[in-house]
Amino acid sequence: MAADPEAGAGGGPTVLRMLLGAQLRRLREAGGITREDAGWHIRASESKISRMELGRVGFKERDVADLLTFYGVTDTAERESMMALARQANEPGWWQQYGDVYPAWFQSYLGLESAAQIIRMYEVQFVPGLLQTPDYARAVIMLGHSSKPTAEVDRRVELRMTRQQILTRTRPAPPHFWAVVDEGALRRPVGGRAVMRAQIAKLLEATKLPNVTLQVIPFAHGGHAAYSGSFALLRFPEHDLPDVAYMEQLTSALYLDKREDVERYLTVMEQLCVEAAPPAQTPRILEGIARDLDRD
Repeated sequence: MAADPEAGAGGGPTVLRMLLGAQLRRLREAGGITREDAGWHIRASESKISRMELGRVGFKERDVADLLTFYGVTDTAERESMMALARQANEPGWWQQYGDVYPAWFQSYLGLESAAQIIRMYEVQFVPGLLQTPDYARAVIMLGHSSKPTAEVDRRVELRMTRQQILTRTRPAPPHFWAVVDEGALRRPVGGRAVMRAQIAKLLEATKLPNVTLQVIPFAHGGHAAYSGSFALLRFPEHDLPDVAYMEQLTSALYLDKREDVERYLTVMEQLCVEAAPPAQTPRILEGIARDLDRD
């Protein structure tokens, strides 16, 4: 049975860890306490405090309770609220049942994607995963996992299809997904022409969704701002959380949340949106690609 991305709606453990970490950081800084001192107090390292404050690790309730005491939080209601948040942040996300088929570094992205209010993405080589058909997804997955058993490939496809449910969910409200795709990704016959015809048809349907914006950078444009490759930007409804820029690599991923880094990618994304054909022209571009597939 496929997982339900709406189960436990309201942020998911990844964002809850980020929220709790941000609150602990504010309490520590307000008390003028260093990460080193905080780590010593809970028998841990400075780097662990840093990872906790960034929401990169799970929280032991004892550590949270000890830090709250060290930071001078004595109000019973405030302590219980943060302890409850710690317990919720340790609950498994829906995607964790697929932990056997995706690397640990991808888990954080799945949590961020599920909780984001706005997802902006630039893709240069493939159709974005949130808009792929099952056959196209299978063809993409097989490019890097051709030696894997069929059952594992099936689960990878299932995971990708399950992720797509965030675009049509009802609770919480679906994110606004804004993708800028290079024309080459739409003309590359991944899986063969029949697969691409169905994929283009799905993209045409996706442009009708009120929360999906799709733009294409045509070949005729030449070079463009995103010379460094594909990336995603995620924004969350919680104002305490920073935007995150995500870049996937062959065996790892890069997550950036420092303001100056994210703003650089935001600037590039804005430029890409200007350089790409306007969203209103996307259906016409897709229909032209579909006609070319029918002629070949």
